[in-house]
Amino acid sequence: MGVFFAGSLGAAARYLVDGIVQKRWNGAFPLGTLTVNLSGALLLGGLTGYLLTHSTAPPALRAVAGSGFVGAYTTFSTLTFESFRLLREGSRGYAAWNMLGSVGAGMLLAALGLLLGRSV
Repeated sequence: MGVFFAGSLGAAARYLVDGIVQKRWNGAFPLGTLTVNLSGALLLGGLTGYLLTHSTAPPALRAVAGSGFVGAYTTFSTLTFESFRLLREGSRGYAAWNMLGSVGAGMLLAALGLLLGRSV
């Protein structure tokens, strides 16, 4: 039940953050989705680092926070669909930056989050 509730909060947070960023950006590049996915990578790294370092945290908390909230907050399917849309519209550079930036920066932010989570 906790994963379900956390997932609904994560999905709502994704909708809000994506909407706010995209409204301010108002460009062809899907900056809202990029923001959501990169902040989610940092958040999941931080949660993982914290929960693995602090063994008193119950395993159910990992499922609720990680799979529930962050899993629903981030969106791989939207990343791939928007990259495909950019390709179809002839924006190959934007499509490449979207995919490579999301994966590369996401990995760096996940690692940073892990380090930060362990240090808390």
